[in-house]
Amino acid sequence: MRFDFLATGIGSMPHSDPERGVQVVLDCLPQAPMWPQFPRLDFCEQMEPQYAEGLPRLVFDHAKRRIHFDTTGDTSEDLAAFYEIYLAAMESGDCSALALSPAHARGFHGLVARLAAAGKKLPYVKGQTTGPVSFCLTVTDQDKRAIYYNEEFRDVVVKALAMKTRWQAKTLAPLAEKVICFVDEPILSAFGSSTYVSVTRDEVVGIMNEMAEAVHAEGAVMGTHCCGNTEWSILVDGGVDIVNFDAYEYGETIAMYPDAIRTLFARGGALAWGVVPSSAKVREENAASLADRWERLADLLASKGLDRAEIARQAIITSSCGTGSLSVEDAERIFGLIAETSALLKKRYGF
Repeated sequence: MRFDFLATGIGSMPHSDPERGVQVVLDCLPQAPMWPQFPRLDFCEQMEPQYAEGLPRLVFDHAKRRIHFDTTGDTSEDLAAFYEIYLAAMESGDCSALALSPAHARGFHGLVARLAAAGKKLPYVKGQTTGPVSFCLTVTDQDKRAIYYNEEFRDVVVKALAMKTRWQAKTLAPLAEKVICFVDEPILSAFGSSTYVSVTRDEVVGIMNEMAEAVHAEGAVMGTHCCGNTEWSILVDGGVDIVNFDAYEYGETIAMYPDAIRTLFARGGALAWGVVPSSAKVREENAASLADRWERLADLLASKGLDRAEIARQAIITSSCGTGSLSVEDAERIFGLIAETSALLKKRYGF
């Protein structure tokens, strides 16, 4: 599979009007729209609460705008009930028991409705799920201990998020020739730090492989977004098809892993270059300056022995991160520049 500078986005947007957010996505990313997340609109649309529905022993504290797991007492019945749901879903292929509700994902349901009404398949459509590693290291138990360190509950979270991702892929499948599902792992930028010294590489690779198997079971393509520097080979070893990174601030880091990128390309994977900055720096850039930045980074990667033409064929253009924390004006400029930079690079390479 080749991508030829396909333009798509990272989930979050600052809009309080879901219809406007969906329209911006459709206008700027017509070949590969993603469903927008609206974290300012509602606590339930923030990064972890958005995917927390249906998890056993999960407590929503709307007053404090936080969620946590209650692991006190005997949890065996609640966990057993979840595994019954999970096993039934694996047998039937129907993961709708953990669907994203409209209250938690207005952008998902809004985009699906718009695309269904249009009545034609797009080349791609993109969904996203907060990754299990980031979810489990962020959400805690009642004693404020990251749920990652509770192996029983960590396994539940991985399987629940895999179900939610499969449900997205199945729901989006009638709308596109190919569905892309990102499993976003921003916390991997801290992998190897003293904060997470007990999080092992093998654990992360195993979790990513389980998510990749879930995505592939629906015939979809799995991507992972990490908005900082990390050990990029972890994602390749974890079965990811698209590695999305902040190419604006950390673009040089990808060239440190030429063997992993070679492996990624050999199996038809791609690099999603977050070359459009998700910050006020976007005001200083234009499509030409960003395309030139991509060219320099691609030259650096090619200097490590990768084929320059293949780097271009296996390139996707995105923003460096989501835009949910920015102004609406800056966010819309970012989406416009994703489209313009993609178009300019396509023209340069004759795609």
